[in-house]
Amino acid sequence: MQLPLQITFRHTDSSPALEACIRKLAARLEKFSGRIVRCHVIVAPTPYHQHHGRLFDVRVGITLPDAEIAIRRAHPATHAHEDAYVAIRDAFRAVRRKLDDYERKRRLDVKTRAGAAWPDDRMR
Repeated sequence: MQLPLQITFRHTDSSPALEACIRKLAARLEKFSGRIVRCHVIVAPTPYHQHHGRLFDVRVGITLPDAEIAIRRAHPATHAHEDAYVAIRDAFRAVRRKLDDYERKRRLDVKTRAGAAWPDDRMR
């Protein structure tokens, strides 16, 4: 990945394997948009909960020239997020969906209702 990537581990030890996984998934984002300026990933365990156990909270922030995309949790309180790799995967999938939406809007490739007026027509 050519863009600046910042990885932060809060209240947990950093892991070279987790960092490699994050770098690989962040590099894949460049396929969806070459306009990414910065990527910041925060991995933190949530407080222990009696019914859910200790889940991982993964936050991903993407900075683009004219927008910011931030994902806190893809699926909150899911037992699968007891595994950090699954939580990271789900967070990056959510970021990819948001990035796809951003690129579609930027290209003006969005669906409109049939018969809907163009924005210029509403102003008249």
